[in-house]
Amino acid sequence: MSNLENLTTETRNPKTMHLDQMTIMDVLQTMNEEDRQVPLAIEKVMPQIETVVAQIIQAFNKQGRLIYMGAGTSGRLGVLDAAECVPTFGTDPEMVQGLIAGGMKAMTVAVEGAEDSEELGRKDLEAISLTANDIVVGIAASGRTPYVIGGLDYATEIGATTATISCNTDAAISHHATYPIEVEVGPEVLTGSTRLKSGTAQKLVLNMLSTVSMIGIGKVYKNLMVDVRPTNEKLVERAKRIIMQATECSYEVAEAAFEAADENVKLAIVMILTGETKELASEKLLAANGFIRQTL
Repeated sequence: MSNLENLTTETRNPKTMHLDQMTIMDVLQTMNEEDRQVPLAIEKVMPQIETVVAQIIQAFNKQGRLIYMGAGTSGRLGVLDAAECVPTFGTDPEMVQGLIAGGMKAMTVAVEGAEDSEELGRKDLEAISLTANDIVVGIAASGRTPYVIGGLDYATEIGATTATISCNTDAAISHHATYPIEVEVGPEVLTGSTRLKSGTAQKLVLNMLSTVSMIGIGKVYKNLMVDVRPTNEKLVERAKRIIMQATECSYEVAEAAFEAADENVKLAIVMILTGETKELASEKLLAANGFIRQTL
């Protein structure tokens, strides 16, 4: 296991040695300058991100699930990305899941010792009945979290695909996964506070993994989220606007199709674009594996 002093995420940033003496504006500008380094660091590992996205799409096509695992900030970011998939892409909550060391209580309160247990990582995956069709993405800024390592090892044992996101090169977790992503963003403004640049890097990579894999299974038409789940008034109006944008129809036509399609945005779009009944449009969508373009 790596010593903390050897991790880039734990080293001191020479630009902020006098952080406590800097003006508010100086600190803000320094943070902003440091944050600009994050997309540049991600750019260097785009091929690895592309590979992991392809593996996620492959898992989804086998009816497998995407499982994020992490502790602390890393775990919270995984839970957040998983939760956002449900309203944005109309996914079942089981399809993309975030596991955090210490359970959901750890979303708001630190659970002491939870991240230090490899056994806990294994047990959490057993609890959701992990299968060989699933993909597990371990997230750890330091790249050394035992909870994540335990989960990755269990996933490998049962034949599931494994990937990681860390913010150190040659990270320990990288050696426990088939597809590692290492985004080295450099020392934090506040030494060791990996909720800063490291957290930003992880969030940006997670955005890519979930969004691009959802595009890859037909949940986007043009640049519209056509599987959005209209669970509140705002989303109902957004759904109608998406139908209008996808078909160039009037609000009235969009509203009528939305209601006729039982508030299924994608189905409403296909009904308008093909002129088919709900039943025939539904059959076409099914035959096209949910890709709108392939129904036209």
